[in-house]
Formats: sequence, structure tokens, C-alpha cells
Amino acid sequence: MVSENIPELVPLLPCKQIDDDDDATSLYDQPSGTWLHCGYHLTTSIVAPPLLNLPYAICLLGWNKGMIYLIIGALVTFYTYNLLSMVLEHYASKGLRFLRFQDMADHILGKTWGRYFVGPVQLAVCYGSVISLIILGGQCMKTIYSLVWPNGEMEVYEFVMMYGGAVLLVAQVPSFHSLRHINLVSLVLSLAYSAFAAAGAIYIGISSPVPVDYSIVGSTENKIFGSFTAITMIAASFGNGIIPEIQATIAAPVKGKMFKGLSLCYTVVLLTFFSVAASGYWAFGNGANSFLLNNFVDKNGNVLLPKWFLITTISFIILQISAVSGVYLQPANILLEETFVDPKCKPFSQRNVISRVVSRSISVMIATTIAAMLPFFGDFNALIGAFGFIPLDFILPVIFFNLTFKPSKKSGIFWLNFIIAFVFSLIMVIGVFASARQIVLDANAVHSFDRLSTSWRLPSVLDTTWKSFSSYLPINDNSFASI
Repeated sequence: MVSENIPELVPLLPCKQIDDDDDATSLYDQPSGTWLHCGYHLTTSIVAPPLLNLPYAICLLGWNKGMIYLIIGALVTFYTYNLLSMVLEHYASKGLRFLRFQDMADHILGKTWGRYFVGPVQLAVCYGSVISLIILGGQCMKTIYSLVWPNGEMEVYEFVMMYGGAVLLVAQVPSFHSLRHINLVSLVLSLAYSAFAAAGAIYIGISSPVPVDYSIVGSTENKIFGSFTAITMIAASFGNGIIPEIQATIAAPVKGKMFKGLSLCYTVVLLTFFSVAASGYWAFGNGANSFLLNNFVDKNGNVLLPKWFLITTISFIILQISAVSGVYLQPANILLEETFVDPKCKPFSQRNVISRVVSRSISVMIATTIAAMLPFFGDFNALIGAFGFIPLDFILPVIFFNLTFKPSKKSGIFWLNFIIAFVFSLIMVIGVFASARQIVLDANAVHSFDRLSTSWRLPSVLDTTWKSFSSYLPINDNSFASI
């Protein structure tokens, strides 16, 4: 229930009252972003390498159903993100500005839900994504290395650790707003590798003499299970999980700015998601892999298009995911800021700078260590993703809206929100079950961590790559058993 006694402001971090001539302020106390900056942050968090999974999702559903579900995913998330923004704007107009998802849940659902469910789930899914991105970056680096030096002896875990070092540098960016220029570059990079991926698929599709099969293969049981798998994939591809944190970077007044930012983001979504999904499915049909770039190399390891083209595409991905890592580190950085930074000192005082650098560095080192050690961490991250992104992005926004604005139970918006919450709750349950199932399958297939680095071929290397970032892990041709 919405409280009538709304305090003037709920700051992200505790801070002291200061005089006009005292410049000791929190890094987060004075949001100054524009709607364009908001659009950059949103695009970086949504338009990421999981979009290269979409042709595989389409092949599990077929062209008609696949495109319909892709359109539904775009419409529903655009709708729920705007609902969440409207709730945030409503409270901001009353003098209460939520700067974290947990703060919002504390006020609307109660401190128990915020502290013990929403906060931990958001932190787990964002930190898990960072670990997965480090795996992805390291394995992409390994792929480029192996394409250039086929007989090279460096192994995947070494590249994972090197990429972790790059993420460590991005982690030192002081605040979310400070990422705005990096995220602008990320937006351009996402357009670039999506265009290259679509062009590569079209090139291979035109040059290949083999006819493409568009039928949905498998038994009836597998087709049904595959359909749910694809729906879960599509839903997770639109995942964000940090809408309140992004909106908190916007300078007051915030009304209408988030809508403009989302409009920019979804313009990029339309250009990237649909071009990659359509071209990849057209070129490879039911042979589309769970990571589209795997289709650019045949079973014998031969690159099906100019090698420089593939290396350039992967390079764009490597650069972009460093920005995505910076975005998804923000919930962890905020927690570290609350724990180790002294609000009585200036933000860039020696005491606070050292605390910030050390705590963030340790956080990234832990993530890198996990990434280097667990070749099938993607399975666990899939479980976190199904249990994290879907409730944060599909279920909670409509619940928050109904509890805040209390639309009539006879109104269409109430029942639309109820249906969205119910349907995506089912999808969440299916995703959790399927992810747990895949953990068992891959645990039986992987006998040694050493297998991770015994092959450089793109299908084996990037198969793990996709699994590491996807919010649902499907079964496909390339498994750890083949590594």
C-alpha cells in the first residue's frame, strides 16, 4: 500500500548535511543525466551478445511463431519498463526518489521482500552476468588468437584472466553516469556487430550450395520442450534488471525522459534483434546454432567467410561486452560503496578512493577467478537468469504498477498486468526447471576442467560462450562432451 507520509528524499548512500562551501557530496547524490544518456545505458544493458541466439530460438518455433513471440517480447518489455518508469516518476513527483530496485521494493512490497528477495536476486543476476561476460570476453579473445595462430599454446583460462583485467579497469569508473560516453560507444558497437553478423549470415546463405531445411525437427515431446526453451530465450534476451538504477541517473525533473530513452533503446533493438533473427534463420534454418557465429565455421573448422570479417565481428563483441560488464557491476558497486566508503569524507578523498579501488578490484578478481574455474558456469547463470531477469523485468513492474496506482479490477490494464504476471511466472518456472536439468546433463558430460582449453575451434569455444550469458541453456549439437 502506498504510504501518504512520504519523506523528502531517500538517498542511495547516507550523507551528512554540508555547508554551501563544503564540496563533500556523494557520487550518487546529484544525478545529472539526460534522456540520451539514459538511452545509452538502456541500450548497453539490453542489446548485448545474447541477441546472437535469436536465430536458434526462431528455428525451435518456426518462422511465424518465432517472429510473433519476438514481437511480443519487444512489446511486453517496452510496456513493463514504461510501467516501472511511471511508478518511479509518481513517487519522484511526491518527493520520494528511489535510486535502487531494492529501495523501490522496500516501499511498495515491504522491507522483507526488498531485503531478502528483490535485492539479493538483482545482485545475483547482475554479478552472475558479469562472470559470464568475462567468460565470453576471454573465449572470444581465445578464438581470435587461434584464428591468427592456429598452433598457439595459450589456453582459454589465460584469456579469461586477461579479460578480467580489462573489466577491472572499467569497474573503476566512479559512477553509473560516468559510463555514459562508454555506453554511447557500446551502442555503436552493438549496431556494428549485429550488422556484420547479419551480413555474414546472408553471405553464407547465398554462397552455400546446400539447400536450407526450415522444418522443426525432433519428436513431439522435444518440439514442445523446444518451444518453451525458445520462448524463455526470447524473454531473457530482453532482460535488463536495473531500470531504477538507470532512471536514477537522470536529472530532475524526470517525467517523460525515460520514455525517450526507451524509445531510443528500442529503435536499436528493432534494428539489431530482428535483422539478426531473420537473416540467421533464413541462412541456416533448423541448423542455426545457439550462438550464430558458430555457423560461420563448418564442422571441420573451416571459416566460411573471409577470416578478417569474422575477427572484426568478434572484436566488436569483445569491446562491447566490456561496457556491458561495467553496467552490470553497478549493483555490486553500490553495495560496496555503502559498506566501505565514508560518507563524511569527500567522494575523491584519499580514504574513499583507496576503499573504492580496493573493494571493486577484489569484486572483479573474484568474478574472474570463478569464470576461469567453471567451464559450465553458464548452466548456473542460466538458473540465476531464469529466476532473476524474468521476475525483475516482466513480473514485478506490473505488480508495482497495480499496487501503486490501484487500477479498477474491471479495467483492462489491471487484467493485462495480471495476465503478464501469470504467464511470465509460468515461463520462469519452466526456465528454472530446464536450467536445473541442463546442469545435471553438463555435470555428467564434463569430467575435467582441462577440457575447456583443449580445443580452439570456434564451435567448441563459442558454444560455452553463449551458454555463459544466456538466461536459458538449450541442448544443441556442440556440447562439452565434444570438447
